[in-house]
Amino acid sequence: MNWAAISFDWNQVRAFLATVEEGSLSAAARALRLTQPTLGRQVSALEDSLGVVLFERIGRSLVLTPSGLDLLDHVRDMGEAANRISLAASGRSQVIEGVVRITASDAMSAYFLPSVLLQLRKVAPGIVIEVVASNAIRDLRRREADIAIRHVRPDQPDLIARLVAETTGHLYAAPSYLGRVGRPVDMADMARLDFIGFEEGDDLLNGLNAMGLNLTRRNFPIVADNGVVAWEMTKQGLGVGVMTREIAELTPEVEVVLPDIAPIPVPVWLTTHRELHSSRRIRLVYDLLAQALG
Repeated sequence: MNWAAISFDWNQVRAFLATVEEGSLSAAARALRLTQPTLGRQVSALEDSLGVVLFERIGRSLVLTPSGLDLLDHVRDMGEAANRISLAASGRSQVIEGVVRITASDAMSAYFLPSVLLQLRKVAPGIVIEVVASNAIRDLRRREADIAIRHVRPDQPDLIARLVAETTGHLYAAPSYLGRVGRPVDMADMARLDFIGFEEGDDLLNGLNAMGLNLTRRNFPIVADNGVVAWEMTKQGLGVGVMTREIAELTPEVEVVLPDIAPIPVPVWLTTHRELHSSRRIRLVYDLLAQALG
């Protein structure tokens, strides 16, 4: 190894990679919990150390130069190696304290996790839980979270996935809404109702039609990008919403619409990284979640 040839440090490389992946200096600074001037100085220091210009400013945007593009794959390899080091070290930590990041859908984060975290606080008060409430699939391999609660099975070989529950989703509406529009009596009657969407695209529309409904986009006058918001709109009588049985049972403000409709199967997968599964604090939270979900 020619140590004298390595004239930069990891913080500078990390600042460069974060700027590329986050899209701007300000977003990268937020992701790394730095001030924007500090991050900008690190990127400039990397350029000085390497003797190349990595970014050029076009208007208000930063664009990679050819030199920056040439280095990007190598820098990403360094980032992956740094993640693997962090994973390996975290997996061997036997101290039951520290941060554990859990990612789950916004609805599950709001309605399910609080009771589990209340138990965890009693068992392990030294553990700090960071909840990433998101309907997007987070990348556990890059430490965007330590544990994920998902409704699809991950296919990455370095992840441990456990099917902890199989619940069902149903159609619900507020009695006030059904009182205004009239309760449907059959599947054909559902086509005259308004539905609350909670995701982009036609996945929900196609899924409901696969159940035998005959809906179009016009049946979705309101679409929210947040499941909790969509459920609140359902509770307040804006239309028909979809929710899992357990959460709906906590909500006396709604009732099942056409109970004879076949339920929507909803598997619940608990996932973590193979390296992290040997960490006592990760394992403790993982097992507690598995017990509560099961």
